[in-house]
Amino acid sequence: MLASGGNAIDAAVAASLALGVCEPAASGLGGQTFMIVHMARTRRTFVLDGSSFAPHRVVPGKLTPDDRRRGYKATTVPTTPRTLAYALEKYGLLPWSRVLEPAISLAENGFLVSSLFAALLKRHLKQLKAGTAAPLFLKNGLRPYRVGEKLRQLSLANTLRRLSSTGVDDFYTGKIAKAIHQDMVSNGGLIRQDDLAQVRPPIERRPVACWWEGKRVMTMPPPGAGRTLIEMLNIVGHLPKKLQRLDTPDSVAMISRAMQQAYRDRRDRPYDPSHYAQISDRKMMSPDYAKRMAKKIRTAGETTHLSVMDRFGNVVGLTQSIERVFGSCSASPELGFLYNNYLMAYDYEDIRHPYYLRPVAAPWASVAPTIVFKGNRPWLTIGSPGSERITASILQVLLRLRTQSPLDSVESPRFYCSVGGKVSLEASRMRSDIPEELERQGFEIDPRDPYSFYMGCVQLAMREPEEFVGVADPRRDGAAGGPNL
Repeated sequence: MLASGGNAIDAAVAASLALGVCEPAASGLGGQTFMIVHMARTRRTFVLDGSSFAPHRVVPGKLTPDDRRRGYKATTVPTTPRTLAYALEKYGLLPWSRVLEPAISLAENGFLVSSLFAALLKRHLKQLKAGTAAPLFLKNGLRPYRVGEKLRQLSLANTLRRLSSTGVDDFYTGKIAKAIHQDMVSNGGLIRQDDLAQVRPPIERRPVACWWEGKRVMTMPPPGAGRTLIEMLNIVGHLPKKLQRLDTPDSVAMISRAMQQAYRDRRDRPYDPSHYAQISDRKMMSPDYAKRMAKKIRTAGETTHLSVMDRFGNVVGLTQSIERVFGSCSASPELGFLYNNYLMAYDYEDIRHPYYLRPVAAPWASVAPTIVFKGNRPWLTIGSPGSERITASILQVLLRLRTQSPLDSVESPRFYCSVGGKVSLEASRMRSDIPEELERQGFEIDPRDPYSFYMGCVQLAMREPEEFVGVADPRRDGAAGGPNL
């Protein structure tokens, strides 16, 4: 797209649609999409909040845990097509039909199954067979595709081709909408044509921001997790420099406590940006609060992401998901895409909670697409999949970029600390005394494989004075490329 005269928005939308074809376990037309965008001409940075929402027919308290985990009832109303079409129409340069061409080609002609995708198919074979997605994603509907085999998705190709010729409205009020409606009725789902018809364009929001190392960090506001990233950066910034190095027992322990505190604050301070009666979110991003937390600490689904920069100075960070791996494991054989299972991403106990499951409520999101500025110029766009691990992964790459190359910063060993104090880490790639010290300080240790899928997949694009630099995380499928213009 960039080589064809398009801008970063064109490239991001085209890549998003293509990833929905060749990474169907992580995203697709049946999910939701968030974008952080910087437009160079107007010097404006903003977020596109493409949150999905619960169907009107959701009855609070009536869905079982199994209903929310897999199957047709687990699905929120898909918003990805509307979000992508809006971004392209308002900020792109190329026509909708042009940016759909790569996705249509991938679906129609097929792509070679990677080792990661083959492993995910094998791991989730039981769930896929239990749902309606097996004929689309299993060989003859029975066995996982093997590495190097070609997966063609002709039903999805037809859906994409129809979107190309008739426009995105067909997904919400036309033939595709009617097919979704009928599929949901036939399989006990909750989405109907009136739900689809009420999908609005994404909401343009102001990013949340902080200063870090003399740079301006702008990231995803609620319902995303940018506040969590900012709190982590603020807390770590008040630690002594020797405790910010990520490679010593004391530094990993202190940064684990910073992660734990930020995750605890996000859980304790839920905030719906569309309903301002909620508790203020300013405390989480307050430097004074971070300083107090740093002092205290010293004493004490899946998703896909892409990052784009263009020669005009435009920047996009895009994170999209169908929630867990393979979403609801349900798909219409006629349409060819997986429905999400975002009904898992709500609160089910506290009726006062802003993300309590109720009709038309938006789910929680852990996404944090981020742009970092040097002066007025975008220097870096970064993001990751990985659910709760997203902000921890971005934090560690940002900290390493102070002294390491972009590739080394992304490739280096990674860890994550949960609210409950469990530290997951790529232990075999780290000093042996790091897990020992964490255990001594009361953390529970969760060793993970080297280059663990669990630790996210940071996708980074950087603009240096003379060139662009792109890095794709080796922990999952991905690549960096484009015309270096």
